Amino acid sequence: MSLLKPLSKLPELNAANILLVESEQQFQQSLADVLVKEKAFTVNVRLAKSLPLPVENEESRPRIDLVVFIIHLSTELSLHSARESLKHLHPSYFLGKVCFMVTNARNASVPTERVDAVRKLAASLQCPLLFAEDQTPDGVRNASERLLTILKVAAGLVPFSSTLYLSNLTRCTLPPDIDQPSFD
Repeated sequence: MSLLKPLSKLPELNAANILLVESEQQFQQSLADVLVKEKAFTVNVRLAKSLPLPVENEESRPRIDLVVFIIHLSTELSLHSARESLKHLHPSYFLGKVCFMVTNARNASVPTERVDAVRKLAASLQCPLLFAEDQTPDGVRNASERLLTILKVAAGLVPFSSTLYLSNLTRCTLPPDIDQPSFD
């Protein structure tokens, strides 16, 4: 299996390609449906349960401008799948072309250690960490708007802006006391 490389193919004119990676596929399809309705530019959405992607379609696969890992905090499997999938990305993807989207963060049954683990993962890779509400149409629409903002820059559709600049503005940072236990 080969690594997924961000600059292995030429970009498409006035179009962006996003790969949504989610092991449970609960939120993925509803988010994709909202993303493809974008009118300012063409958004092509690819869906995957995990990486690596199949080799047999590699020639016809477009360049992927942004990879979004959707992590459901209600299950440990979702976080584990995202960690395993990260191994199949070329290191240059981590220069502003990877994003983590977390759902169920407000659920009281989610352990705080899992939230801290996701924050540490995003901070260690210097990637944006977005929290999304996946139960309501407004939550899905808001999540798609935030992703579209990042996608425009990652695809090179915003003049005088680069993914490195955007990643400095949106990357996840940890407070100095993250290693301390939570006393909630």
